[in-house]
Amino acid sequence: MNERRALGFGLSAVLLWSTVATAFKLTLAEFSPIQMLTIASIVSSIALIAVCAFQGKLTQLSTTFLSNPWYYLLLGLVNPLAYYLILFKAYDLLPASQAQAINYSWAITLTLMAAVFLGQKIRKQDWIACTFSYAGVVVIATKGDVLGMQFDSPLGVALALLSTLLWAGYWILNTKNKADPVVGVLLGFLVALPFAIGLTLYEGESFSQITAKGWMAVTYVGLFEMGITFVLWLSALKLTNNTARISNLIFASPFISLMLLSTIIGEEIHPATLFGLVLIISGLVIQQIKFSKNKTVANEN
Repeated sequence: MNERRALGFGLSAVLLWSTVATAFKLTLAEFSPIQMLTIASIVSSIALIAVCAFQGKLTQLSTTFLSNPWYYLLLGLVNPLAYYLILFKAYDLLPASQAQAINYSWAITLTLMAAVFLGQKIRKQDWIACTFSYAGVVVIATKGDVLGMQFDSPLGVALALLSTLLWAGYWILNTKNKADPVVGVLLGFLVALPFAIGLTLYEGESFSQITAKGWMAVTYVGLFEMGITFVLWLSALKLTNNTARISNLIFASPFISLMLLSTIIGEEIHPATLFGLVLIISGLVIQQIKFSKNKTVANEN
């Protein structure tokens, strides 16, 4: 029964995450990136407060924060503030299919950063995985014109790659976090909110022209990219006895996302984007393979 529930939670999370690239583009049609971050963060905070209340964890918020306030301040500034602000700007400058595909290379970035900051060993297959994934990024960014190295938006590509650094950095910082995961994520949003609101006011952003469609889109992003879906994914991993099987579900997400982008908002999916995404996913699969002679090293990583 637990395995069935875990699979259900995992599939639900993957399907919801598959919709967010489309939701990002629909939201950015009416919101600026900082407006989008601010409203989505408010929605996420409310949703996670409700989850914590239901789970009886609200009392942990103050004690957890006060146990290491500077640490949680740093976490909140990295994610959601810097990460999502930069990611949303990348989506604003690039086709969503390109931005989301490049963002999937974050797991490879994490391997490299873990070697630098945590002293973890990089295996030969990790270098092969890096080659595949970053070759995929170049193919996507150049629309297949690898030799010409021409980018539609060099800034957009740079921001998408920077978002992978921030996301990987966030998880490296989280290796020292002993708090409940949901409480930790909620604290990040609560820390980031004053800064996001302050940036919105500083920019003089107006919400008067936002339509009902825009408000629905940004609410969806807050709930299902930055809020509830995280809880579903954690629940799946907690219930399962086969973490690898649940984790591998995530590989379906970018391909479902491309189909939704093409169907719902009519975005043209360049063949190079699909090919580059296959390279990135291939790199991630290679990274997960555990060869028998390297079993001990693989388990350590």
